[in-house]
Amino acid sequence: MSAANWMTLLILLIVVFAASLGWLVRRIASPQTSLPVTAGWIDALSIERYRPMMRLLDSEDLDFLRSQPGFTPHMATALRIQRCWIFRGYLRCLSNDFARVCVALKIVLLQSRDDRPDLAMALVRQQALFAAGMAAVQMRLFLYRWGLCGADVTGLVKIFDGMRLELQTLVPATMGMEA
Repeated sequence: MSAANWMTLLILLIVVFAASLGWLVRRIASPQTSLPVTAGWIDALSIERYRPMMRLLDSEDLDFLRSQPGFTPHMATALRIQRCWIFRGYLRCLSNDFARVCVALKIVLLQSRDDRPDLAMALVRQQALFAAGMAAVQMRLFLYRWGLCGADVTGLVKIFDGMRLELQTLVPATMGMEA
């Protein structure tokens, strides 16, 4: 590949990354999501919902497909496209759940009798980490689509799980939070 082609690819990746980051920051900064703030909703939140996502982009399935008679590169491309579409659905759900947890935590902060600057700072920090992680995953998903790499969402799921656990510990102690 010539230097001009590498430069064009690099510029394209930077533009896609910047656009993704801008979109994610805007989406997280102003979530437009309904908030079913009940104790049952909080208890129903689980990272189990995202377990299939963890192996959706594994290379094992593509390796198996390649080993089969009659394999064509088009088959691998079609599988990657399909997996990207499914993976993006999981990412939307994860992003929506994370936004709901953050809104619920903000409600807890607003209704708390005591100031919680530690929780407010942790919330801002986790939202920034989630946005950056989401941008990185989106970029890697774009590259996966073309067969260049995989995408790992373990970090995003851990951030979501930490915020979910924080919410679960605060809600029973602060209020019933019935909608």
